[in-house]
Amino acid sequence: MNDIAWDHPNPFILTLVVHESHIDSYQHVNNAVYISWLDECARENSKQAGIDPDNALDFGFGMAVRDSHVSYLVAAHLGDTLLVGNWMSKHDGKLRATRQFQIIRASDGVTIARATLDYVCINIKSGRPSKMPDLFKDNYQVHESFA
Repeated sequence: MNDIAWDHPNPFILTLVVHESHIDSYQHVNNAVYISWLDECARENSKQAGIDPDNALDFGFGMAVRDSHVSYLVAAHLGDTLLVGNWMSKHDGKLRATRQFQIIRASDGVTIARATLDYVCINIKSGRPSKMPDLFKDNYQVHESFA
């Protein structure tokens, strides 16, 4: 993995393999699948940071996607091993945070897609935007390449 040309150093990486269920009628990965992979990567990265999204109801807050932008550069196909890298690029410590993503095919190092997802902290019970709890402010750190 040292030979992979990541946009920024030291990403959090989720490794996955393209399965039949990911393929659409055009015989490549469907665009909606990429979105689910970005979400899975962000969730796993949050868990690593000490914030388990599966327990959001317990602590009453979560980070919901407010805006997303994905650039699909090259198609991925059945059997491809993909590396989904992610970095926290912005964090205001109050309400908003941004993650950058890069999806790379492991076999040849080609970047398949890049994405930016903007998040807002919400109160789980009301569903409304809410000031981030200390757990989020303390554990969601901007990656050093963006600081």
